[in-house]
Amino acid sequence: MSPERDDAELVTEAQAGDTTAFGELVRRYQEVAFRTAYLVVRDAAAAEDVTQEAFVRAYRAIESFRAGDPFRPWVLRIVTNLALNEVRGRGRRAGLLQRVGLLQRPEFESVPAAEAVALATERQRQLWRALSELPDDDRLVLYLRYFVELQEKEIAVVIGKAPGTVKSRLHRSGERLRRVIETRYPGLRPAESGGGSGG
Repeated sequence: MSPERDDAELVTEAQAGDTTAFGELVRRYQEVAFRTAYLVVRDAAAAEDVTQEAFVRAYRAIESFRAGDPFRPWVLRIVTNLALNEVRGRGRRAGLLQRVGLLQRPEFESVPAAEAVALATERQRQLWRALSELPDDDRLVLYLRYFVELQEKEIAVVIGKAPGTVKSRLHRSGERLRRVIETRYPGLRPAESGGGSGG
């Protein structure tokens, strides 16, 4: 078989109308795209819909993709924008239901089985609660950095900000999360080492 083509080659071929090349890009990035969507929408079915729609939009916009730019953060930006739109729309619907007492389940009750296993311990549930108390922008950069494991320059492309802004936003978001944990979830704080007999 021929050696694996890099993203730039596949994008060039997709821009020339090669659907097989674009299909390879989808196969390459559908998992990270789904994971990113799921972290934002917290619902497997909605994340799948967001992921599919994102690749449809990416295909339609592929001719405008700039040669030399990395493909992954570009497509994750589309995923993230769609996921945030989904959350905002759902938030408006959920707010109405909550006001009339029809929606009382915590958000992570709807996680799929594989995720439920990963979130099984009380500490993990508390961490998700702490994250859910942060503003959307803070939660997003923490998800992208620590769950999707993007570099700061990739996050900059995804959220449409300068790398320096990403760096300061990550710092600010981390500080906000730390304050939430200290005030509301003290059990999540790292155990003190050394027994307190210092200086």
